[in-house]
Amino acid sequence: MSAAPWRDRAGRVSPLRIATLLALVLPAGWILSLALSDGLGPEPLNQAMHETGRWALRFLVITLAVTPLGRALAWPRLFTLRRMLGLGTLAWAVLHLSLYFADQNWVIWRVALEIVSRFYLTLGFVALAGLAVLGWTSTDGWMKRLGRRWKKLHRLVFPIALLALLHAFIQSKADTSQPVLMAGLFLWLVAWRFLPARWQAHPAALLGLAVLAVGGAAGLEYAWYALTTNLPAARIAAANLDLSFGPRPAVQAGLVALALPLGVLLRRLAGGPRAA
Repeated sequence: MSAAPWRDRAGRVSPLRIATLLALVLPAGWILSLALSDGLGPEPLNQAMHETGRWALRFLVITLAVTPLGRALAWPRLFTLRRMLGLGTLAWAVLHLSLYFADQNWVIWRVALEIVSRFYLTLGFVALAGLAVLGWTSTDGWMKRLGRRWKKLHRLVFPIALLALLHAFIQSKADTSQPVLMAGLFLWLVAWRFLPARWQAHPAALLGLAVLAVGGAAGLEYAWYALTTNLPAARIAAANLDLSFGPRPAVQAGLVALALPLGVLLRRLAGGPRAA
């Protein structure tokens, strides 16, 4: 197997892997360009830290989406991207923590004390440690060494994602747009795995999951504001029905989820293979 991330297992240059690698790297260039043009505001280091955290969570959700996409679209080549996306997610999470160290002037004892004393930082650090374990054991050698235990270990990515989401919710305080969107998609990804195999590529079932993503995200948004803030949670939830200023995060989650049943239908109309 080639060590170059842009080559497949046979050592051939893979356009799909190149596109994935670019997708993982390009946001860093965007953040750097903002930093160089004073686009990160009065606290660029702190803002860059938050941006890297958002991208780590996005790529974690994208990594979890590989299996549903590959199966529903009958596109097994997507499965070869899971390791790259998982390691890319870990890299973004490490960068996120590194920028936090930099924001604290690299005073290790201060960072350690903050992580221990602040609940949301503890959650984030545990999630990062979990991702590090999964990244370390993602190699073919570890798969052979652990055997059946390897799959059980790597299912921990779901509780790790929950910790990362809770970290994002608490850290975001009043503006939970990104956590709500990611939480809606995460609910969709978990619910898909509970579908019977024969329904996992059925457009009607996938459409139902898209509706679930909207309702689940809106419900989580309401619960968060109702339980943790003094803001009018009911009015915020009702705002999901008002599209005059564009779709809110819960609706965005549904629109993203809706892309899969549409993709399945288009693939079938084009005469592509159906999922097994």
